[in-house]
Amino acid sequence: MATKDTVGRSGEELARTWLTHKGLEILDANWRCPIGELDIVALDGDVLAFVEVKTRTSTAFGHPAESVTRAKLARLRRLAGAWVETHEVHASGMRIDVIAVLQRRGERPLVEHIEGVGG
Repeated sequence: MATKDTVGRSGEELARTWLTHKGLEILDANWRCPIGELDIVALDGDVLAFVEVKTRTSTAFGHPAESVTRAKLARLRRLAGAWVETHEVHASGMRIDVIAVLQRRGERPLVEHIEGVGG
């Protein structure tokens, strides 16, 4: 049985592939600072997308995206601000996305990209 870390890493890899296939440029992955971690930072045209990846092996505890709470969104906004402060990237806008990955055993993974969550 896969560990939570293994499932998470696999989901993040799928998410990066998904975003690249959609034409986004991956600028950073697993960026850490004292307040937390951003899974993926990507450039979608001239918009910065800060992408939270949630991966599950079943929906027994709900859809993967449901675990992105208001508190998590607030932290993601703070992390996005911290990332922008430390990088020389100029963009016309920013958004927070969620990529939900459902990896059921023996099935192809399902990837859902939700753009601009939380306002």
